[in-house]
Amino acid sequence: MPRALKGAARRQAKNRWLKAAKGKRGSRSRCWRKVKEAVVRAGVYATEHRNLVKRDYRRLWVTRLNAAARMRGVSYSRFIAGLKAANITLNRKMLSEIAIADPKAFDKIVEQATGAMPSQQKAAP
Repeated sequence: MPRALKGAARRQAKNRWLKAAKGKRGSRSRCWRKVKEAVVRAGVYATEHRNLVKRDYRRLWVTRLNAAARMRGVSYSRFIAGLKAANITLNRKMLSEIAIADPKAFDKIVEQATGAMPSQQKAAP
């Protein structure tokens, strides 16, 4: 009696891999070994780039906050230090949205942050 070699289960598993490789060019969507390499590599890139997206957004928010704070006469680092001293716990995403959508509210936040700064930080340019 011949040995069973997984039968339908193997075909289904291969079809899952081939479906994941759909859209790739050339042998990367047809040849079994190339398909596996392409799908694994794509998964590695997807994992890595999920973190890079988060990093890029944070850089954008910090850049926006720096520009908005400097328009009001304070640097980003002093602004964040003032927020911590004033015990304001808004994150950078929300602060950048406030700076864009509601400049008057952002002015008040900057006033509170600069008011709570230690005196030696206020004097520095």
